[in-house]
Amino acid sequence: MRNKKIKKVLVIGSGPIIIGQAAEFDYAGTQACVELKKEGLEVVLVNSNPATIMTDKHMADKIYIEPLTVTTVKKIIEKEKPDSILPNLGGQTGLNIAMELAEAGYLKEKNIMLLGTSPEGIKNAEDRQAFKDMMESINEPCIASKVVNTVEDAVSFSREIGLPVIVRPAYTLGGTGGGIAYTEEQLREICSNGLHLSRVCQVLIEKCISGWKEIEYEVIRDSKRKLYYSVQYGKHKSSRSTYRR
Repeated sequence: MRNKKIKKVLVIGSGPIIIGQAAEFDYAGTQACVELKKEGLEVVLVNSNPATIMTDKHMADKIYIEPLTVTTVKKIIEKEKPDSILPNLGGQTGLNIAMELAEAGYLKEKNIMLLGTSPEGIKNAEDRQAFKDMMESINEPCIASKVVNTVEDAVSFSREIGLPVIVRPAYTLGGTGGGIAYTEEQLREICSNGLHLSRVCQVLIEKCISGWKEIEYEVIRDSKRKLYYSVQYGKHKSSRSTYRR
């Protein structure tokens, strides 16, 4: 059932789309705009990329083709006064903007709701330390890893667990700034770049398990509470099956 308090929604787009990456955010954001308008809500869209489906003039009531920055979004909020923001269909860009606004207390000050997820949910998924803590709290096995904020700490931990290691920056787009380090020189270079690109200057140093067999589950539940899931397995995840319960 729709929350009657929601009247006007600001949708944050994904910005520039690289070939082979992030096109799903454009499609998902477009469908979100369509469905929100069907519900009778006023839709305001901000996206820095004019060459997308979602910036078509029929997709939203107001469209802003502007840089996707916290400053820009604040200006649009001051002008349009939305009561809610839908950030998670803009991928990492939208999530980062939403988190900066939430952590600064701006959303609470303006009495704006985050739709689709909560700041706590975003943090648990994007903050490497928060995710690691959450997994350990439910006794979920984790690969040997450590969250660090300096290159020297990364090097020190790599000497404990041995090379190669994977560098995973927090809050970066599509794995930007990360990679596999086979030597200490590579680790210093990748880690330095990852710390620079991370919104919170944080990277996870993780034991590389390249060559292990991977089994991946993807689960969604529809509005009638039917469960759909797929299983991907094999080194290259070439086999896939879908089930419904």
